[in-house]
Amino acid sequence: MRLLLRGFFYLLYHPLAGLYDLVAALVSGGRWKQWIALVLPYVEGTRVLELGHGPGHLQKMLSEQGFQPFGVDASRSMGRLARRNAGKTARLVQARAQALPFPEASFPCVVATFPTEYILHPDTLSEARRVLQTGGKFIVLPGVAFRPASWSWEWLRRLWEVTGQTAQFPVPAGALDWEVLRLPQGPVEVILWIGTKRE
Repeated sequence: MRLLLRGFFYLLYHPLAGLYDLVAALVSGGRWKQWIALVLPYVEGTRVLELGHGPGHLQKMLSEQGFQPFGVDASRSMGRLARRNAGKTARLVQARAQALPFPEASFPCVVATFPTEYILHPDTLSEARRVLQTGGKFIVLPGVAFRPASWSWEWLRRLWEVTGQTAQFPVPAGALDWEVLRLPQGPVEVILWIGTKRE
């Protein structure tokens, strides 16, 4: 099943990137962008780096809120899509989260929403810590957890579980000081990890 999911996500992030928003809307019951926007109140500073910027919706939101967003994604297809959605002035780079092309202590905030398992790679965590300023925040929205709800949401829970993004990732150990927030949103709790870089 894990191999099938990897293959599915590869197709969705690369040759089938144009279908990403449709699939995201389907598996979230149309709530995808609402859930992503929940990170905004926790963003600090001016310059913000997004890991895995995908189709660029958070890039656009950050820009509209007055931040200076930067984004990295390994997919060239997602880069093209994000430039259309976020605007031509978007500061996007094709790169992997395990090898960020930015100097040390470049950002007061790094964010990732609905990442795949790359988020737990030791090099991803090391790179995020490296580019963070002291006291900076690494905000991760790993997924959602379904709350006890009426039977009418059971279809959404089953559909969402197929994606493997039901907040089942463990909170990373070390590198940063982590706290976990659970934000109730209708039938789900949106999970946020907020890691702070200490001296």
